[in-house]
Amino acid sequence: MKTGVWIDLKKAVIVTLQDDKKEVRTILSDIEPKERIPGETKNFVRFGNQFSNLEKQKENKLNNQTKEYLKRVNEELKQTDALVIFGPAGMKTELEKLILKDKKMSSKLKGIKTADSMTDNQVAAWVEKFYK
Repeated sequence: MKTGVWIDLKKAVIVTLQDDKKEVRTILSDIEPKERIPGETKNFVRFGNQFSNLEKQKENKLNNQTKEYLKRVNEELKQTDALVIFGPAGMKTELEKLILKDKKMSSKLKGIKTADSMTDNQVAAWVEKFYK
């Protein structure tokens, strides 16, 4: 079984090729991009004598959501024999880091490529072309 994953912050499109069959699955992320709350003026909020940095809380939430998203994508890839990851920006490298921590999975990794936004059909065609 050969697999290709196009991934960005919003979704991962997983294309699986086995024999003459092609399967396309999409995993949507629950990642909420950084947002500024209207009326927010200070970097710090005061609770009695404690100060809390809102930016740090938002960053921690973003990091946790990203880790959870990448874990879900990685679980979908466990059964594959060969894997290629592609997409824009840094999410593909974050997935690569996660995969490289697992010796079984890291040996299946055949490439990391940069690619622009694509439709699901374009992703499927790209994966088929990569493995030919």
